[in-house]
Parts: sequence; C-alpha cells; structure tokens
Amino acid sequence: MSNHRAEFRRLELRDLNAIEQIERASYPTPWSRSMFAGELAKPSSLSLGAFDPESGELLGYLIISRYVDAWHVMNVAVAPGHRRRKIASMLLDHLFELTAGEGRRGYTLEVRVSNDVAIRLYERAGFKPRGIRRGYYTDNREDALIMWRDPEPARAPT
Repeated sequence: MSNHRAEFRRLELRDLNAIEQIERASYPTPWSRSMFAGELAKPSSLSLGAFDPESGELLGYLIISRYVDAWHVMNVAVAPGHRRRKIASMLLDHLFELTAGEGRRGYTLEVRVSNDVAIRLYERAGFKPRGIRRGYYTDNREDALIMWRDPEPARAPT
C-alpha cells in the first residue's frame, strides 16, 4: 500500500468484523461488538473508517458522539500493521472537515496519561490538556488526561 493514501467513508454493520479485529489488537479492554453496532446506529454519532483504496481493507476508525457543546471522541484505533502512517491524523483531519462550523462545537476526549504516542497525535491535531479524570480506566485504574480542541471555524464558501 502506498504510504499516505486512504479512502474515508462512514462505517457500516458489514465492517464490524474488521472493526472488532483492530479493536482487540489495540486495547486491553476492547469495546464489544454490540457497543460498536450501537454507535453505528446512533444519529448523534459519527463513525468514520479509513480504507485501503486498492484492497478495501479497513485501516483504522474513529467514533465520535455529538453532545450539546462538544464532539466527544470515543474511540480511535489503527490496525497494528498500518500504524505510524498518519492514518489517525488523516481521520481526525477528515472529521474536522466534516464537522467544521457545525453548531460551533469543540472537541474533547480522554486518553491514558501513559499513552505518549496518542497524546502527541492529539496535540498535533490541536488538542490541549484540560485536566485529569482519576482512575478512569477500569482495567488498571489509570488516570485519563482530558483534552480539548476549540471549534473549527466555519469554512468560507470557495
């Protein structure tokens, strides 16, 4: 696969097997299949996948929920064989484009305080640390860093 190419579309139920494989390889306490199915069905959620344009393989995904004042990034994961290729960054960029100017919402997320790679990714995407949620992760009571990004300015029509 060429290094920086992916196609983006909303995730569908037929993607669940591929989602599950990436999720299990990515997290100590993975989401269940029914949690993903629930998010895919929710009108207030946006579930985006990055796919290999040649093979159609799912490379990574991002699940985000719309709240009154913010988009809450719920889950971001990239297949182990495709990490360090900017796929997560491209997913975030695509998300910001899709949601720019929509209700002036910011973006928020929680990330493990030990997850330097993810924290750096989010900082590059414009997120800033805003606080700590103590004992947020159930598997080891690790703290979560709360990060926030201000709303995207609405794009002027070109």
